[in-house]
Amino acid sequence: QVQLVESGGGLVQPGGSLRLSCAASGFSFASRAMAWYRQAPGKQRSLVASIDYKGATVYVDTVKGRFTISRDNAKNTLYLRMNSLKPEDTAVYYCNLFLHDYWGQGTQVTVAS
Repeated sequence: QVQLVESGGGLVQPGGSLRLSCAASGFSFASRAMAWYRQAPGKQRSLVASIDYKGATVYVDTVKGRFTISRDNAKNTLYLRMNSLKPEDTAVYYCNLFLHDYWGQGTQVTVAS
């Protein structure tokens, strides 16, 4: 069965960086589009970035130039590099098999001084 396991979240100061990872199993990772979503307290889950099987990427405007989504097909792993973090980036971040209802458990990212 599809399994997605996120890691790499934590507490970071504004302007800091984090790299999230998502270990995928149970499907043909290399041939599927993947995505990162986030859910802030009191808000709906929303798309942050997606990457197709060829590596083409799409970002929501609020993270363009700061976040980078990437994948290592040999390791079945999805990444999200987050730079210049802002307090408004605070959320639980989820890995997603794009356009399917498969999710990881989420990893908390808190940006605060």
